[in-house]
Amino acid sequence: MQEAKWHLQDSSARCSNVPSKYEVRCSYVRHSNFSYPLSVCTNPPLGTEDVKSLSHRPDAHQKNSVEISGVTAENLNRHPSLMAAPYLEAARYRACASRRACIRSAHDMKAAVHAQYGSPDVVQIKDVEKSAPANNEVSIKVRAASVNPVDWHYLRGTPYMVRIMSGLRKPKITRLGIDVAGAVEAVGRKVTRFKPGDEVFGTCRGAFAEYACTQESALGMKPNNLTFEQAACAPVAAFTALQGLRGKGRIQPGQKVLINAAAGDVGTFAVQIAKAFGADVTGVCSTRNVDMVRSIGADQVIDYTREDFTRSGGQHYDIIFDGFVNHSLSACKRILKPKGIYIIVGGPSDPSDPWMFRVMAVPIKGFVLSRFASQKFVTFIARSIKEDLALMRELLETGKVTPVIDRRYGLSEVPEALRYLEEGHARGKVVITLD
Repeated sequence: MQEAKWHLQDSSARCSNVPSKYEVRCSYVRHSNFSYPLSVCTNPPLGTEDVKSLSHRPDAHQKNSVEISGVTAENLNRHPSLMAAPYLEAARYRACASRRACIRSAHDMKAAVHAQYGSPDVVQIKDVEKSAPANNEVSIKVRAASVNPVDWHYLRGTPYMVRIMSGLRKPKITRLGIDVAGAVEAVGRKVTRFKPGDEVFGTCRGAFAEYACTQESALGMKPNNLTFEQAACAPVAAFTALQGLRGKGRIQPGQKVLINAAAGDVGTFAVQIAKAFGADVTGVCSTRNVDMVRSIGADQVIDYTREDFTRSGGQHYDIIFDGFVNHSLSACKRILKPKGIYIIVGGPSDPSDPWMFRVMAVPIKGFVLSRFASQKFVTFIARSIKEDLALMRELLETGKVTPVIDRRYGLSEVPEALRYLEEGHARGKVVITLD
């Protein structure tokens, strides 16, 4: 007869030696037909005497109702005697962020979550369950993440069309953060490209957390010359710049390219990527950013507080990469070459227009103009593509592209980071760092 195996599982139940006035959430370890609590969280907080009773009473099924650091199904199968002690001296006690008293499982983690749409004030840093990777997924210990405009769009639920994906009245996607860099903690059984300990970067869902899981195809090896913070800057902004310039703009060496909002998160990547492809680059930014934009490779820099780039002395461009969309299409059309391409990649945030009718009108007008002119006006949504991540790794590793970091925040400061980015004055990327 085959020997029974230990299995880890989570459940909501009432543990027999916890006073009935408490609501209890337990994580269990199961062997055959018997279940043993691995950790217990209560609401309201346990009193001192109750904690002592819970952690030291040698009841048959409650003897290990404490944290077992690093427990896995494998080491339980290897050492089933772990379950035999009347209590565990190695237990630690911590208060959960939600003010629950929690004898915290090794399978919990802290993450930035939002249970409702709203301003950054609705974001909370809470203890949540750490997910195990699926067969084709990688679990990452997050070392850094970066903030993107899409994060506060999902946070606020605007434009309202994002609620089609994220939930109409309240968010179904409650974890924030896409760009991630860290070390592989565990891999699914079908993963072949990575192993525990590998340093990686890429995209995921819920990067503002101690751990995150994502598809193997969404990750690449971190460039050796980059810090985790620098690597976390790249994915979304770099995908947008690369796919816009190369995919939609079909950029070629020697072409004249204008980058509007050249000091922003996408703009700083666009300037450097355009230079890496051999283009002559003009960056548009404010006075305080002129030197920075020139330092990352722009051949010419236009200070928009002093000069309107659509009236810049008869200059014409093969590509206009517009990250702000603050000029009319007819004005931009005047400075495009006859076969030029205008690429729409962003627009100003307007809280008074939650449907973003004014912003969405631009690509619609562009589509119409493209039907009746030799120039093309295009828009797109960037996607995580494995081959593009590999190309970005090469550009980063060779020093042709260097991420620009404006500010750094800790995990507990995610609301402040979102608030700062939403103000629209960030120079380059805003980064979340974790120990």
